[in-house]
Amino acid sequence: MRMRDTFIKPMHPEGRKFVAIFAAITLVLFLICDPLGWIGVGLTVWCYYFFRDPERVVPQRPGLVVSPADGVVSLIEPAVPPAELGMGPEPLTRVSVFMSVFNCHVNRSPVAGELVKMAYRPGKFLNASLDKASEDNERNALRIRLDDGTEIAVVQIAGLVARRIMWWKKDGDRLERGERFGLIRFGSRLDVYLPDGVPPLVGIGQTMVAGESVIADLGGQTHGL
Repeated sequence: MRMRDTFIKPMHPEGRKFVAIFAAITLVLFLICDPLGWIGVGLTVWCYYFFRDPERVVPQRPGLVVSPADGVVSLIEPAVPPAELGMGPEPLTRVSVFMSVFNCHVNRSPVAGELVKMAYRPGKFLNASLDKASEDNERNALRIRLDDGTEIAVVQIAGLVARRIMWWKKDGDRLERGERFGLIRFGSRLDVYLPDGVPPLVGIGQTMVAGESVIADLGGQTHGL
């Protein structure tokens, strides 16, 4: 890897207009006062890195569930999947990954399968690290069915600063493990609901890399199809 590639990452197209806005404001700040201009430079660089979209090396072994987001595991607990997905009233193990404003915010599919249902629901903008954010906050939920019939849910949740959940998939689409499916601006959380009987392989406080870090292994588990 070249030294330049360590610092310069590809940027998601969604970020171009924001970087342009930050850069324009920075030019105005330089006209007012040099110190303000340099603050603007720092914020412009931050905006660029917020929308970075680096390539990831996705594990290929069958049965692995990877993290849908960069960030830190903030919660692991039993919870009922969002009612709008129609996955029943029984609690499943929910693994929550919290993204700060410094993480990459491009979201990736945790498994390969068919997007059976996607459902958006408006809501509040509480701190995404809180447990009740799963119930009260704006969210976009995905129900993914693997080839063997196993189903997993992944939910994009807006946070205190986030004000826009984005996605570019629709019901019936095929998702590959680690494939990009959405993005959240700015600072938020993703929940993954594992199939019944599948234990998580991560712990609270563990750092996740979207599309690379393994959350669980479906292989060899009895989880009812």
